[in-house]
Amino acid sequence: MAQNDTVTVLKLNDGSCMPAIGLGTFAPAGSAQKGDCAKAIKYAIEVGYRHFDGAFSYENEDEVGEALREKITDGTVKREDIFYTGKLWCTYLRPELVRKGLEESLKSLQFDYIDLFIIHWPVPLQPGDDLAPKKESGEMIYDNVNLLATWEALEACKDAGLVKSIGVSNFNARQLGKILNKTGLKYKPVCNQVECHPYLKQEKLLEFCKSKDIVLVAYSPIGSSRDPKWVDQSTPFLLKDPQLISVAKKYGKTVAQIAIRYLLQRGIAVIPKSFNLGRIKENFQVFDFTLAEEDMKLINSIPIKTRYVNVFTDYPDCPFLDEY
Repeated sequence: MAQNDTVTVLKLNDGSCMPAIGLGTFAPAGSAQKGDCAKAIKYAIEVGYRHFDGAFSYENEDEVGEALREKITDGTVKREDIFYTGKLWCTYLRPELVRKGLEESLKSLQFDYIDLFIIHWPVPLQPGDDLAPKKESGEMIYDNVNLLATWEALEACKDAGLVKSIGVSNFNARQLGKILNKTGLKYKPVCNQVECHPYLKQEKLLEFCKSKDIVLVAYSPIGSSRDPKWVDQSTPFLLKDPQLISVAKKYGKTVAQIAIRYLLQRGIAVIPKSFNLGRIKENFQVFDFTLAEEDMKLINSIPIKTRYVNVFTDYPDCPFLDEY
């Protein structure tokens, strides 16, 4: 990792740089008021964030774009200072729909380009206006798509200048390997964004990604919002873990700061989500200390293994069916 002013950045395999801490912008339905996301983004920029993680499926990219453009217009930052990650939703995975999916995000954001555009899930859904198409029985309606063709369409978007970098999210090593071993591969993924925290350490997937010069990006790095729609309410609270609490006391930091620092020291980019202004600032204050090796080992030894975001489990090639 290299130091760039106050923001630590990770070098991507295409030469671009990703700020190692970003602000997640996902808000479960009913959890935030209109304007909360914009307020959070504008405050985060003042604190020092330059990386913002969004997605078409979050249905708030218009608000995200408006907040970012406001801080560009008032001179606080330049567009080139901002690193925005967008995601191609599952209903746009057919190769002929990829550019349309990207252009939907560009239109909402009112941007000319997106810094990083990633396949949200390796799970094709039936195309259409419904983001989560279901049968009358409640089962998801999946589509049959060759993701290698999807990747070629993403490469074309990069060649067209609509995106700077391309990557994936929620891919296991086997699924990622298919892209890496693709005949005629033009650009390899720069990142794989997955759930990762002290209860889901992703050691083997991290090792695989590092061996291929692919950055692992951690979502839910301090646990999850525990939305009952997809999170088992019996899962343990990461922020109440006694070992993490003891390490936090030792350094005079919060448990969230310890969890974030733990990931950063493993070379993982981190995108904690919060619309609470105090926590937004707190989550960024992790560059003034280093966890000792004994404390890294202590966190590594936590035996609990929990995946909070456990969705698409009935899809035949669900990424979570493999070990990593």
